[in-house]
Amino acid sequence: MRYCPTLLSLGLISVATAVPLPPDTPVKPVQEDYFGTTVSDPYRWLEDMQSSEWKRWLKQQADYAEGVLAQIPGRAKLQTRLQQLTDASATVAGVEQAAGRSFYLKSEPGRNGRRLYMRNAQGVESLLLDPDSLVSSGAHYAIDWYSPAPDGRLIAVGVSQGGSEDSELRLLDLQTGQWLEERIDRAGLNNQLGWLPDGKTFFYNRLPQADTQGQRERYNKSAVYLHHVGEPVERDVAVLGWQIAPQHHFEIADIPYVSVAKGASYALATVLHGDATAKSYYIAPLDKISGPDTTWRRIISPADQVTDVVQHGEKLYLLSTLNAPRGKVLELDPNRTAVAKAKVLLPQAGGVIRHVQPAADGLYVKRSDGGIDQLLKVAYVGKAKVLKLPVKGTLRELSADTESRGALFKLEDLTTAPQYYSFDGKVLTGKTLMSPSTVSFTDAVSERVMVKSHDGVQVPMTILMPRGMKRNGSNPAIVWGYGAYGMTMEARFNPQNKAWLEQGGLMATCHVRGGGEYGETWHRAGYIQTKANTALDLVACADYLVKQGYTSPAKLAGQGRSAGGITIGGAITARPDLFTAANSAVGISDMLRMELTPNGPPNVAEFGTVTRKTDFRVMLNNSPYHRIKDGVAYPAVIVTTGANDPRVDAWMPAKLTARLQAASSSDKPVILRVDYDGGHGMGSTKAQQVAETADVWGFFLWRMGVPGFQPVN
Repeated sequence: MRYCPTLLSLGLISVATAVPLPPDTPVKPVQEDYFGTTVSDPYRWLEDMQSSEWKRWLKQQADYAEGVLAQIPGRAKLQTRLQQLTDASATVAGVEQAAGRSFYLKSEPGRNGRRLYMRNAQGVESLLLDPDSLVSSGAHYAIDWYSPAPDGRLIAVGVSQGGSEDSELRLLDLQTGQWLEERIDRAGLNNQLGWLPDGKTFFYNRLPQADTQGQRERYNKSAVYLHHVGEPVERDVAVLGWQIAPQHHFEIADIPYVSVAKGASYALATVLHGDATAKSYYIAPLDKISGPDTTWRRIISPADQVTDVVQHGEKLYLLSTLNAPRGKVLELDPNRTAVAKAKVLLPQAGGVIRHVQPAADGLYVKRSDGGIDQLLKVAYVGKAKVLKLPVKGTLRELSADTESRGALFKLEDLTTAPQYYSFDGKVLTGKTLMSPSTVSFTDAVSERVMVKSHDGVQVPMTILMPRGMKRNGSNPAIVWGYGAYGMTMEARFNPQNKAWLEQGGLMATCHVRGGGEYGETWHRAGYIQTKANTALDLVACADYLVKQGYTSPAKLAGQGRSAGGITIGGAITARPDLFTAANSAVGISDMLRMELTPNGPPNVAEFGTVTRKTDFRVMLNNSPYHRIKDGVAYPAVIVTTGANDPRVDAWMPAKLTARLQAASSSDKPVILRVDYDGGHGMGSTKAQQVAETADVWGFFLWRMGVPGFQPVN
C-alpha cells in the first residue's frame, strides 16, 4: 500500500490513517490537431470500455474509492439517517389523468423502487406494476415512463434494467389486469406515445437495430412507428423520422414524436433537434397517414423559436420566445393561418412562461417570477387571471384534460413538503394522492440573494440553512450549479437535506447562466461562446458565501451533476483555493470528445462542435479535463459514475479522475466512485441514491474536519 509522501514526511498523519495513493494509470498520449492547435490526450485509451485493461482499471479505482470511503467513521450513520428521512413518508410523482382515473409513480417507505399505481374516480388505489417483481439477472428494473390510453383501458409502460434507460415497451390491460404478449424493444428514453381515439392504436418512437458490429444507437437515428394492439410488432410501419421519407431531411440527432388530440382531424409531429430549445412541428391528415408515403406539412421551423406546442381540438397553442425571451403564448389554426400571423393570446410579461396545459375551460399556464411560480388561467376568449396559491414556491406537474374543467398540480418549496392541488375552474382544493411528509423543516430557513459575478451581472443564489445560523465562517457548506439547456433549478423539497442541516451545514444553489431562470436570454448567456460564464458564476457564488461569513474555503464543497460537470470542473480549475472538496457526478468533463459519444450529437446544439473553429476554441477553454494543470493544488474530489450511464459515458468521469490524480500537488484524495448497477441516476433505486449521497456528503464532512467523520488513529 502506497501513501501520500508529503503528509507522512511532515508527520501530519500516521500510516494507520493515511490516504493511500490511487492505482497507477498508464499514460498513452494521443495528439490531435484542431485548426493548427495540437491537443494532447494522455488517457484516450480509457475510452475503450470494452477492453480488459479498462475493466481492470475501473475495478481498481472502484476498490480504491471504497477503501478510502470506508475510513470515514460517520459514513454508515449518515447513510442510516438519510434512509430514515427518505422513508419517512410516501412520495408521488408524474401524475397523468385519463378517463377519470389518475396514474402515478409512488415511492413508499420500505420499498426500493418506484411503483406504478392507478386511482379511480372513487379514490380506490390499485397497484399496476412493481419493478422489483420483474425477473432479473442481477440488475434491478426501473419504470422509465408510462402512457395511459385516452379511454383508460390500456396503459403502455417503459421498463429498463440497471439504470440503462434502455426501455422496453409493455402493455397492460387495465380491465383484466393482464400484460399483453407484445413487447417493443428500443423504445427510447422518454417515449411520448400518441394514442388514437380508439385506444387500440398508437404512435411511438423507436431506435434503429444494432449495426453489423453489434453497436446500437441510444439517442440517434430514430423514427416514429404506428402500432395496432394485438398485431405483431414486425408489421409496424414507420411514418416519420431518420431516412424514412426523402422529402423530409432529418439529422441523426433529430427526435420525432407524433401526438393526436381529441377531436382533431390531423396528427401533430414534434421534432426535437437534439438538445436545442427550438423545435419543428409538422401536421398530416389523420385519415391519410400511410407509412413512409405520408404527406407531412411543416408548419413551424426552428426560426420561429417555438419551444412547446399543446393542442385543443383543431387549434394549437404555442410557447414562443421569438422577440419574447421570457415567453409568449400564441394561438394558431394550422389549417387556416401561418405561424407568422398567429394570435398573441398571452404576451410576454415580467415572469418567465414555463408550461402550458389546455383544459375545457381555458389554458393553464405556469409562469415564474423571481423564484416564485404563478398559475394563470387564460380563457380561450378573454383575459388572463392569476390564481391565488397557498404556497409561494415551485409549481410542478401541471396537468389538465381538454374534456374537463380545471387542472391538477403540485406545490412545494425548500422547507414545505409537496402537496397536490386541484382547481375545478372555481375552487382550489388539496388532493390526497400522498400522505403529508413527516419531515419538518421548521428549524430551517431559506433566502435568496443576488451575487455580482465576474462581469458585473447579478446572479441569484438560493440558500437553505439552519434557523439562527451564525455567519462566522465555520459552517460546512455545499454550493452547486447546473447551467445548461435553459433548465431552471427550482426550489424543491428534499427530506434528505435535513441530514446536512443537522451537521450545522448550509446548502446553496447558484442559478448560473446557461439555465432558464430569466428566460432564453439567461440561457444564451451561458451557451457555446458564452459558456465560461457558467463556471465563473459558480465561483462568484462560492466567493460570496466566504466573504459574507456563511462559510470558509476549509468548509466549502462544490458540486455539479451531468452538464453541471462542466460547471464544477470549471470552478475548481479556476479557483482551486476556494474549495476544500468537490463532487463531479456523472459529469461531462471532456468537451472535445463528448460529441463522439452516443449522446454527443444531440448536445452539439448546446455546447458546440469541434468541427467549427470558433466553437473549438471556447470548448477547449471550458473543458474541465483540458483545464487541469500539473502541479496545482486541487481540492479533494469525489467523482461518481454509473457503469451503464447512457448519457455521459463512464470513460468521461474516468479520464477526469485519472488526470486529477496525476496532476494535483495537494496530496488531497481524488477518487472515482463506481455504481456497477447504475446509470445516469434516472433509474436508480432509493437505496442507490441514499448510498451515493452518504458517500459524497461523508467525503465532504471528512475533508471539512467535522467531528465524527475523522478517521481515528
